[in-house]
Amino acid sequence: MPEMNQKHVRTDRTGKARPNKLGPMGFVLTFGVVSMLADVVYEGARSITGPYLATLGASAVVVGFVTGFGEAVALVMRLGTGPLADRTRKYWPLTIAGYALTVTAVPLLALASSLLQASALVIMERFGKAVRTPARDTMLSHAGANVGRGKAFAIHEALDQSGALLGPLLVGLMIAVSGYQLGFGVLAIPGALALIAVLLLRRAAPDPARYDTQPVSEPVATPGQISGRVPLPARFWWYSAFTAVSMFGFSTFGVISYHLEVQKVMPSGLIPVTYAASMGAAALAALASGALYDRIGLRGLLIALPLTAAVPFLSFTTSPGLVWAGAVVWGAALGIHESTLRAAVADLVPAARRGTGYGIFTAIYGLAWLGGSAIIGALYSASLSGLVTFTVVTQVAALIAFIPLLKPASAQGRAV
Repeated sequence: MPEMNQKHVRTDRTGKARPNKLGPMGFVLTFGVVSMLADVVYEGARSITGPYLATLGASAVVVGFVTGFGEAVALVMRLGTGPLADRTRKYWPLTIAGYALTVTAVPLLALASSLLQASALVIMERFGKAVRTPARDTMLSHAGANVGRGKAFAIHEALDQSGALLGPLLVGLMIAVSGYQLGFGVLAIPGALALIAVLLLRRAAPDPARYDTQPVSEPVATPGQISGRVPLPARFWWYSAFTAVSMFGFSTFGVISYHLEVQKVMPSGLIPVTYAASMGAAALAALASGALYDRIGLRGLLIALPLTAAVPFLSFTTSPGLVWAGAVVWGAALGIHESTLRAAVADLVPAARRGTGYGIFTAIYGLAWLGGSAIIGALYSASLSGLVTFTVVTQVAALIAFIPLLKPASAQGRAV
């Protein structure tokens, strides 16, 4: 077993190493269930955050600021939580703390009596995601070394997205029965189950790093490398740039749902159902793209580009049939973005700095998405043809940016 793993093996009271009771695939599947339950909680909440803040007196500008700031916290804070995971190797404590923040903040929204309290809880939930994600993805990458990283992240994302499908439907049903308070309050149940599940998973797999065996081409980490001084390869930075350009032209569902509402393309009650359909498509696309990545590598990611380019031609029309097709296409692109793009990071950075790599990558990814979405929102109001052109141009630019990644890793340049 590599030296970097030996120093972080959990022991029992006798001082003996505690073995993982789950195999790699069992670990991936169980973690997928944890994420599924957590997604029921926070995706259910996100489907009604805007209208709920409005009931507390928020204007559209305030709703945009609060939700936008929350997303920024979830993404940019990973620049700190990723290196923290690498330095401390406290992957489980960070993961558990992140889930605890999320599953606590969301049900408490049912008790919020002011806009300030509700806004703080929305941001707290997003901070929980920032805390757990780099540590969680690092542990999944270790299991993926055994079963295939594309496959591991695809299975995890598929289970995750199934929760994203169920959450909005559950919340919508509760709101129809009694209102927003019950809609948020009922999410305490899957939240408690998620927390119990992750604690049991830690007990069953105390040291996920033991699933991983480093390839011969990657030297065993030294104590200095473990501390986080291993440089990130130039290939990783170029890959992050390609991802940023691609995400720059990917609309958020918020802009799409805004279009559906203001143009009265469909009844308001059906808009959350289109989101659920997107999440179902995301789950299936994650499974397919993960298998493709394991078979042909980075080239398998290119399918996301034409899907993204097709979204405005479908989702920003006034034809219900095309809008439903757009929801499926948008969800399929999202499934690739949030599963296989993450899987590739583990193959591009040294094992000793995966937490840092995931933190940097998701921050770049998220900031590009937020910036591009702001432009898309502005273009929607100014010129729909401009929106379409912007999306297509970004995807062509992403394709050009991808070309250097087709070269062998040794030809990509030295680490920086």
